Amino acid sequence: MTASDNLHSQVVGWAKVLLPLAALVLLSTLFLFARKNEEAESIPYTEITALAREQVITNPSFSGVSDTGAVIQIRADAARPDLEMPTRVTIDAPRLMLDAADGTSLRVNAGAGMIDSAAGIAQMTGLARLITSNGYTMESSGLDADLETGTVTSHGQMAIQAPFGQLTAGQVVIHWAESGEGQQLQFTQGVKLVYEPPQADAERGEE
Repeated sequence: MTASDNLHSQVVGWAKVLLPLAALVLLSTLFLFARKNEEAESIPYTEITALAREQVITNPSFSGVSDTGAVIQIRADAARPDLEMPTRVTIDAPRLMLDAADGTSLRVNAGAGMIDSAAGIAQMTGLARLITSNGYTMESSGLDADLETGTVTSHGQMAIQAPFGQLTAGQVVIHWAESGEGQQLQFTQGVKLVYEPPQADAERGEE
């Protein structure tokens, strides 16, 4: 798949949500200006803004392909346009799914989020829970997903359950190497590990 194909699929994915939202905002504005002049003049600007903010799409789905060939999907309970930033959409209860070309994957659930189609970034906020296909479960106050590269970067400290024990780290970056080495996890900023030897699990199973 070429870079132009990737860009096209991403543009189509974002347009499926952004264009309907923009149309709803435009229709609400046209409705207001279609009223008599005296009625329009009596409507405060704050009410116009409030009406536009009420435009919601339920159960939206975004999809695209990163530069590394990973398929990225984002689903949510609802999506709303950002009036100040037309390229942004706020989303409720987002679920991010990333499936890399090498077979590895990750899943993210969060309380809220935002997608910026111009910057190519999805931001998950609130309590974000991330699970990787190679056995890591992580929780943090939020994270950013680069929709062009597939790189995921955490916000602040994370609590991590790893296959070999428990970790805490100030930041975690997950990316996929171009050399085909698969999913790469980088733990930085005050990493602490409580190691659990594999034999301990085996001994508990024999009891």
